[in-house]
Amino acid sequence: MAKPAQGAKYRGSIHDFPDFDPSQDAEALYTAMKGFGSDKEAILELITSRSNRQRQEVCQSYKSLYGKDLMADLKSELSGDLARLILGLMMPPAHYDAKQLKKAMEGAGTDEKALIEILATRTNAEIRAINEAYKEDYHKSLEDALSSDTSGHFRRILISLATGNREEGGEDRDRAREDAQVAAEILEVADTPSGDKTSLETRFMTILCTRSYPHLRRVFQEFIKMTNYDVEHTIKKEMSGDVRDAFVAIVQSVKNKPLFFADKLYKSMKGAGTDEKTLTRIMVSRSEIDLLNIRREFVEKYDMSLHQAIEGDTSGDFLKALLAVCGGED
Repeated sequence: MAKPAQGAKYRGSIHDFPDFDPSQDAEALYTAMKGFGSDKEAILELITSRSNRQRQEVCQSYKSLYGKDLMADLKSELSGDLARLILGLMMPPAHYDAKQLKKAMEGAGTDEKALIEILATRTNAEIRAINEAYKEDYHKSLEDALSSDTSGHFRRILISLATGNREEGGEDRDRAREDAQVAAEILEVADTPSGDKTSLETRFMTILCTRSYPHLRRVFQEFIKMTNYDVEHTIKKEMSGDVRDAFVAIVQSVKNKPLFFADKLYKSMKGAGTDEKTLTRIMVSRSEIDLLNIRREFVEKYDMSLHQAIEGDTSGDFLKALLAVCGGED
């Protein structure tokens, strides 16, 4: 698998709009929503071609020009998948992620896949911002929410990830060998069982949740040398349930984060029916971070572009807006 070079350039598909004028944009949106029926195409074209920072400025201008809340107006004009996508693009990223986490924990069932997808892939800075946004928006800490909504070892993994305390440094060879040994023991491919299962499980969790990405890449290489197995494959074989899914997501994210998201996008569209929630969540949250890299991984692995996949799987204004976020054919 091609690994992104150290310090590889991650690029989003949406950037600052060059001749940006927030009051002009606010007026254009007001006009598009005035009267009976709204000009949805004008709305989606404008919003998908501005960066998140610029959209926040448009919200401010809209409020000062019209004394109205742009988000509320958009909400009343748009509906369904299109509304979810456009309103998602309008939210500051940390608040968007906080809302997705909240939604994943609402109601009867928990959407563990969404919790894992977000918490296993965000950087320390992103996680810290999400914690602040969560507290601000829901008057409860993210940790408390996770605590009351998940349980057991899975809960411990999520809470550990939600501290945003991953090490930032490079690799340490000797420690990487020790870490690989712990992994080999817990995954039952090592010859020397040492210590009891629970303390080993905790050590394995600590390794995956707190070591830096460069260090973990080294650990995975040492693991292969030691066992002749790939760590991801072994986790899939030896573990089960949400714990397995969480560990696999961390490993995939460390190996190649854009590929992790490309796989998730592909799964959201393959087969009968579309998982619009996942599709929207990834398109919105990666649009300014690494969506171009995700597109590259997608076409390489699936032999069709993300653009083609979206075209074949969605329709109407939702399709137009997704393609605008996608930003081109590969």
